[in-house]
Parts: sequence; C-alpha cells; structure tokens
Amino acid sequence: MEQKEFIQARVGILTISDTRNLDTDKSGQLIVEALEAAGHVVTQRIVVKDDDFLINEGLAKLKPHCDCVISNGGTGIAVRDVTFEALWDQVSQEIPGFGELFRMLSYKEIGTRAMLSRAFAGFTLDNVLLFVIPGSSNACGLAINQLIIPELPHFLAERRK
Repeated sequence: MEQKEFIQARVGILTISDTRNLDTDKSGQLIVEALEAAGHVVTQRIVVKDDDFLINEGLAKLKPHCDCVISNGGTGIAVRDVTFEALWDQVSQEIPGFGELFRMLSYKEIGTRAMLSRAFAGFTLDNVLLFVIPGSSNACGLAINQLIIPELPHFLAERRK
C-alpha cells in the first residue's frame, strides 16, 4: 500500500452519558490520548446527557472547530439510548463500512452481543466527519486504534478531492 502524506485532523470529542463528567469520562480521555499520540489535535471535549436535544447541541458546539467529531456513548438499544436517533439525521453521506467493520471486530471480542451496537460513521451536511461509537472503554479503544486512527487522514484526503 502506498504511503500518503499525513493529514493532521482537528477532532472534537462528544461523550454522551447520564453518569459521567469530564473527570470521570475514561473513554473520552482514552480517545483524546490516542488521537494526540497519533499527531492529531483535539479541539474540545464535552460531556452531555443522553438527550437528543443536548446531543445535537453538543455536536453543534463542536463542528465549527473540527474536521471530525467522535461521539461515544448511547449507541445501544436501551430505551434511554437516543444517540443513534439524534445523530443519524445529521449525516448526509454514510460510510457503511465503518459500522460493519466495528461490529465484526467487536464480534471477535464479545461474540453475538456485538449486534446490539448501532455504531456508524458519515459526513454531516456541513462536511464534518462524524464517528458514533459505544461508550465502553474497550469499544472506544477498538474503534479509535483499529479503525479511526489508521484511516482518519485518508478519509479527510478523499473528502477534499
């Protein structure tokens, strides 16, 4: 595979949780550390409750300063998990392979429970790359290290063509 020029991404982190705050958000911190170690810049990190209005408000705050937003949390099927519904409407172009690969890799770790994840990725109407992943530290580590970081510069390069 041909080596391409590194593109540094400006990334916002949106943690969705009814129980965490910036101090107790281990998954958000894990994502920040991995991105910075890979040479990317985290522009802002916020935590919001699992509420569709607050989720969209958080996304709106992050997008003007980012090439990419990574949300974590609220992607399951519990009644209170509304992240998918809140953020899916923001996507103008889905990247279906992300969710498919995430669930495939998750299946290798946790078995059939992986099908409960509604992780997805795509570009918003205003051209911000959006990754929506579960909130567990294991899921965040898998997504950020095996899928997002290896391809983030490529995603941005392709979108800018």
